[in-house]
Amino acid sequence: MNNKIIFDIETIGIDFEALDEKSQEYLLKYAKDEVEKEEIKSQRLGLYPVTGEIVVIGMYNPDTERGAVYFQSPKEEIAPYVKKSVEYSTGSEKEILEKFWADIKNYNQFVTFNGRCFDCPFIMMRSAILGVKPTRNLMPNRYYMTHIDLMDQLTFYGAFRKFNLDFYAKSFGIKSPKEGGITGLDVKPFFKEKKYREIAEYCAGDVIATAELFGIWNKYIKFDDRNY
Repeated sequence: MNNKIIFDIETIGIDFEALDEKSQEYLLKYAKDEVEKEEIKSQRLGLYPVTGEIVVIGMYNPDTERGAVYFQSPKEEIAPYVKKSVEYSTGSEKEILEKFWADIKNYNQFVTFNGRCFDCPFIMMRSAILGVKPTRNLMPNRYYMTHIDLMDQLTFYGAFRKFNLDFYAKSFGIKSPKEGGITGLDVKPFFKEKKYREIAEYCAGDVIATAELFGIWNKYIKFDDRNY
């Protein structure tokens, strides 16, 4: 069995107007004003697995420096391709989840950035909704090293405030994926514009930056009291 794998997802929300009236009312119930209502409609629906979907899953092995990105490209055929040691291929949301679970079962440790609070529960919920059976538990005990969430590690389990991946990358001299001109807020409009490759390659940038951040944490911050 391989040692470790890093993964990340990109998500989009469903169209607010496609929801029934009661669902719309429920989602806007606690909005403070019209500005917040618009933010919920345009940005927040992609944060929840019951109002959003996964459009990209990126995976990267820091030992082999090779990766795979599975992404949706509705109504557009994109042949599999390789770019900078990352293999790209398409499928429906269900198909890319099936590919993810088939891959991750071969690893005994996985690394994420804020995965415990977002990627992992989102993947597990979307898999359940689509009838895809998991092959690994993505939410083991928080303090086990089966899952290393760098958000946990770099805040020392909440000892001080959180920063996003872009901020940490810049702090440690790592090339930020945001430098390519796309951020998480661009994913839904890019998807509507059929810029599927751009989103997929942005996700690859995220997992590679996470891999570099993991290397720094592993070398300079990680501490094993058993060795002392």
